[in-house]
Amino acid sequence: MHDKGNGSAGEIAVDVAIIGAGPAGLTAGYLLTKAGKSVAIIEKDATYVGGISRTVEHSGYRFDIGGHRFFSKSQQVVDLWDEILPDDFIQRPRMSRIYYEGKFYSYPLRAFEALGNLGLWRSTMCMLSYAKAKAFPNRDIRSFEDWTTNQFGKKLYSIFFKTYTEKVWGMPCDEMSADWAAQRIKGLSLWSAVIDGLKRSLGLNKLNDGSGKQAKTLLETFRYPRLGPGMMWEAARDKIVATGKGQVIMGHELKQLAADGENGWRMTAAGPDGDVVVRADHAISSAPMRQLGARLYPLPETTLEASNLKYRDFLTVALMIKSEDLFPDNWIYIHDEKVQVGRVQNFRSWSPEMVPDEDVACVGLEYFCFEGDGLWSMDDDALVELAKKEMNILGLVSPDKVIGGAVVRQEKAYPVYDEDYAANVEAMRAELEAKHPSLHLVGRNGMHRYNNQDHAMMTAMLTVENIIAGTRVYDTWCVNEDAEYHEAGDEGADKALPAREVTADQAAALNSVRDVPRRVEDDQKAA
Repeated sequence: MHDKGNGSAGEIAVDVAIIGAGPAGLTAGYLLTKAGKSVAIIEKDATYVGGISRTVEHSGYRFDIGGHRFFSKSQQVVDLWDEILPDDFIQRPRMSRIYYEGKFYSYPLRAFEALGNLGLWRSTMCMLSYAKAKAFPNRDIRSFEDWTTNQFGKKLYSIFFKTYTEKVWGMPCDEMSADWAAQRIKGLSLWSAVIDGLKRSLGLNKLNDGSGKQAKTLLETFRYPRLGPGMMWEAARDKIVATGKGQVIMGHELKQLAADGENGWRMTAAGPDGDVVVRADHAISSAPMRQLGARLYPLPETTLEASNLKYRDFLTVALMIKSEDLFPDNWIYIHDEKVQVGRVQNFRSWSPEMVPDEDVACVGLEYFCFEGDGLWSMDDDALVELAKKEMNILGLVSPDKVIGGAVVRQEKAYPVYDEDYAANVEAMRAELEAKHPSLHLVGRNGMHRYNNQDHAMMTAMLTVENIIAGTRVYDTWCVNEDAEYHEAGDEGADKALPAREVTADQAAALNSVRDVPRRVEDDQKAA
């Protein structure tokens, strides 16, 4: 154990060092300080906490980076949100649509609406394609294309999934792991879309889907902080600091995380005024696995596997438009090859307080890219002009209505699910769990899993349970393995976290590794 009161000059000694002040890192910090543990959190951003869940402000306008519905089937997550931000939630209608060939389609798809918009001939081809997929399914599912074609048929896949997915990931759908589809659109099928359409049309809350189970209701409203998701994480930061047990060190990036030989850690973070060193018994990392693998000391044997993990970046171009709101949706998916934009948010539909002028609409065009490519490297003025041009091409707004713009870049927004990602993640995970039981991976990038905000929080909540217990009681990797669509079901329906206990064999192996320094010390004393 490190002496919390005797850190050398320029060093901080705490119970737990945390890398990243996103939802996972701040959830861990909040719960640990609440339990009496001391923490130090480093955050690369000099201004904002919340990671991709931050809210960026520009001239009074607030931008949600990626869009964050505060909905969770976990009652413990809901309770934690209420505890951190008790008085600032508003209830908002949920609406997302797909824009395709000048028409709007509900998302998730409503079968009758979709087939009606497509017309008789194309609808017939879609149904025949769906029937063929069901009669002769692909038994060798390897890619996103394989999985989605099996669920919806080749024709609907090509219309409603292929173009948008390839925009998001910058790679062909047949090179993407099927895990992406299985995680993000699991539980949905054309048949479930028919059932949901009937249920909504008839005003029924429950309708059997033919499988013997009740069809889950898709959420129609969700809660949202009135000033955006960053409001939640700013409150969490303030509560951590207010305990006197926690520090949040902004503008500092991980330089090295070194094992100290006593199952503890020496974390070095680089900032504008030099390095900060944090000594701790435990380390929690929400940093991208690729970055962590390169900055651990000693270097893991699986550093090469970690270096092969890929990430997709994106940027938001916000346009202020002299107009009433252009559409009621929270966001619209753009399935159109004529433009590069992938999704358009309407910030007032998230919260009216995010747009200060009632006569101005504010939308955010999301462009998916790789850090350093043509889109990422364009200057802000050029990106604003591109956004204006593409909104005009889509027929959503005339360029002369635009009165202002701003650009927000987000690196490593999405961990890429290519064909090798799972093996690379598992290799590094296995090594780190065996060699470093006091190092804990959490969150979307920390675990290289496309987790929602609440799932990222769950990984942190289970990690805190393990730290307080002094051993890995729970397997944090069981989070987000449920077999249904993320926005189906009732808020707070799950009363307990999806905690899978570590097996006796796993615990014995971890304890064996943990006891190595003590056994060496005992042997030295005996000699």
